[in-house]
Amino acid sequence: MQNLVIVESPTKARTLSKFLGDKFRIEASMGHIRDLPRSDFGINLENNFEPEYVIPRDKRKKVNELKKLSQDADELWLATDPDREGEAIAWHIKFLLESGKDFGGKIHRVEFHEITPEAIKDAFEHPREINMPLVDAQQARRVLDRIVGYQLSPLLWKKIKRGLSAGRVQSIALRLIVEREREVEAFKAIEYWSVEADLETAKKQSFKALLVEYQGKKLTIENEAQSKEHLDRLKSAPYMVDKVTEKEARRYPAPPFTTSTLQQTAGNKLHLTAKKTMMLAQNLYEQGLITYMRTDSLNIAASAMTASRDLISAEFGAKYLPAAPRAFKSNSKNAQEAHEAIRPTNVKLHSDDMKNMEGMSRDHVRLYDLIWKRLIASQMNEAVFNQTAVDVKSGDYRLRANGSVILFDGWLKLYGVTSLEEDPATPAEQEVDNKKQILPPLSEKDDLNLLELLPLQHFTEPPPRYTEASLIKKLEELGIGRPSTYAPILSTIQDRFYVTREERKFKPSVLGTAVNDFLVKYFPNVFDYKFTAQMEDALDEVAAGQRQWKEIIAEFFKPFAETLAKTQDSAEKIKIAVEMSDKVCPKCGKNLVVRMGRFGKFLACSGFPDCKHTEALAEAVNAKCPDDGGDIVIRKTRRGKTFYGCKNWPDCKFASWTKPKSATGEPGSAEEGKTEGDGVAAVDNQAKS
Repeated sequence: MQNLVIVESPTKARTLSKFLGDKFRIEASMGHIRDLPRSDFGINLENNFEPEYVIPRDKRKKVNELKKLSQDADELWLATDPDREGEAIAWHIKFLLESGKDFGGKIHRVEFHEITPEAIKDAFEHPREINMPLVDAQQARRVLDRIVGYQLSPLLWKKIKRGLSAGRVQSIALRLIVEREREVEAFKAIEYWSVEADLETAKKQSFKALLVEYQGKKLTIENEAQSKEHLDRLKSAPYMVDKVTEKEARRYPAPPFTTSTLQQTAGNKLHLTAKKTMMLAQNLYEQGLITYMRTDSLNIAASAMTASRDLISAEFGAKYLPAAPRAFKSNSKNAQEAHEAIRPTNVKLHSDDMKNMEGMSRDHVRLYDLIWKRLIASQMNEAVFNQTAVDVKSGDYRLRANGSVILFDGWLKLYGVTSLEEDPATPAEQEVDNKKQILPPLSEKDDLNLLELLPLQHFTEPPPRYTEASLIKKLEELGIGRPSTYAPILSTIQDRFYVTREERKFKPSVLGTAVNDFLVKYFPNVFDYKFTAQMEDALDEVAAGQRQWKEIIAEFFKPFAETLAKTQDSAEKIKIAVEMSDKVCPKCGKNLVVRMGRFGKFLACSGFPDCKHTEALAEAVNAKCPDDGGDIVIRKTRRGKTFYGCKNWPDCKFASWTKPKSATGEPGSAEEGKTEGDGVAAVDNQAKS
C-alpha cells in the first residue's frame, strides 16, 4: 500500500473508492478519534485553557487500526469534511499518527465539496497543509461550550433540580421559545370585522371587493353593531368602478440552498426535522449526489451553472433561459464565499432516477428533488404577472379588488404551477402573493350590480409559536449559530425536555421555563442575544486567522467566573411548580402529577419513590372521535411522534395523524393519514419509558 486515505464515514469511503485506484486504501475514522473527556472538565484553567484531549474508549480500537495501517503507507491523505469540524478531525488524526512515530511519510490535507471524479482529481492534485485557524475556531467553540456546560450544570443541580445542564447557544434558543410563549400567554384577542361585496358586471361576470374606506379615511370595524350600520348603507347604494390600475410585476426565483434555508424549507414543505434533514443530506453528500451540506454560501460553480443552463434550454426551451447566468450573494457578512451552495452534483440526475438506487428512501428522494429544483429554478427566467387593482365607489365608501394573472410562468413552470393558487414558495423563502383573484375586464365608470354583502368576524391572532423552521430563521437573523450548529441546538433542547413540540410548534416545559428564567436572571450577559452573536463573530475571526482563540476564551472566562462565584452564594433555590392532575393513584390514593419522560408528558404518583405507579397522559383537544363520538386526545407513538386517538382506547381503535374536526365543526390541521403500526399500542409504553 502506497497511499492511505482517511475519511469520517464508511459510506464516504465506499463512494470515494469508486474514483481512486488500487494504489489507495480508504479507511473511515468514524468521526472524532480524539476529544475532551466525557467525565472530566478536560480544560486546564491554570495553563491558558489548554484542552486535555483523550482518545474515547470506543475509539481506541479504531486508532490502533489506523496506526497499524499507516506503518505500511508511504503517504497519508486526510480527506475529512471541508469545514471546521472536518479540519479538527484531520488535525487530531495527524497528531496521533505523528506523535507515536507510527507514520513518517508525507501527510496531505485534501479538500473537496463534492464527491465527483473531477473534484477528487483536483483535490488530490492540489493538497494543502492543515488549516490551523479553522482548527482553532473549532477548539474555541468546543472549549467555550465545555466551560459553560460543566461550570453551570452543578449550579443548576444545586439551585433547581439534579441532572440539569445548560448550553451556551442552546439556552439562547430556549430563551426565544420562552419569551414567545409569554407573548402568547399575555395576548388579548381583539375583535374586528370586514365586509366583502360580491359584485357583478353588465356581462354577468362576478368578482369580490373588500370594503376599505369611509368618507376618505381608512375604515376599521370593531364589532357587529358597527358592521350592520355600514351594511345598511351599502345595501341601497349604487356601485361603480372608480379606478383601474394595471402594472406588470416580476417574481424572481430564490437562490440555491444554504444549510439554513434547506432546513427551513424541508421543515415547511416536507415536515422534516432539522436533524432528519441533515442526516438525509449527509447521506446524499456521501453518495456523491449533492455538494457539501454545511454551508452559508450562495455561490454556484461555473460548471454547475453551465450544466443547469444546458438542461433548462433542452427541457424547457430558450425563453426560460436568462441571457446570463444568475449569481447570488449572501447577506451574511461571515458567509464562506469560497464554498458553494447546496446543489446536485449531476443536474441530469432527476429524482425519479433515484427511486431504485440502493439506500435511497422516500425521504432521500424528496429532499434531493427539493435541492435539484431549487438549483434549476435559480437559473431560470423570472415569472411575469399582470397585477390589477380596482377601486369601486359606493356613496361615501370605497372598496378594493386585487387580482393577478400569470403572463409568463418562468421558473414556476419547473414546479408545474399554472395559477397563483399553486404557488410553490414557502413562508421561509418568499411572501406568498395574496392577489390571486382573476378579475373580469373592467373600465372606469362601469356600473356594477351588488349580488351579496358578506360581513366576516375576525379576531387578532397571537404571535405564532416557533416551529423548527422559524426558530432557525430567527437564530440566523440574530447572527446566532452557524451551519453546523442549528440541528444540534434544536435536538438538545428537546432531548433535555426543556421544550416540547405540539403540532410542530415549540412550547417550553415548566422545567425549561425555570432553567431559562434562572440563567437570564443571574447570567444576563452570557445569555444575551447580542453578546452571543458577537461571540459567533469572534469565532469567525479566529477561523479567518484574525484573532487568537485563547484570547477570546480569556475575555469570556473572567467575568463569567466572577458571576458564577457570586451566584453560588446569592441565588435562591427555585422550586419548580408541579402540574397536578385531577386523577388519584389507583395503588395508594395520592394525587397523580404530570411528569416529563422520553416521549413527553405522563402521569406519576406524587408519593414517589414510595409509590412508583405511572400511567399515560391523554390531553384532550376539543374534538370528537368519528367512530364512537368520544373525546379525541393527543397520544405518542413508541418513537415519540404525536398522533390523535380516541379517549376510549382500547375499546375504540381510532387513530390519525390528522386532528379531527373540533366540537364546533372547525377542521383540524396536521399531517394527513392514519397512524403507522406503532401508533395506538404505543400509549402504554409512554409511561413505562
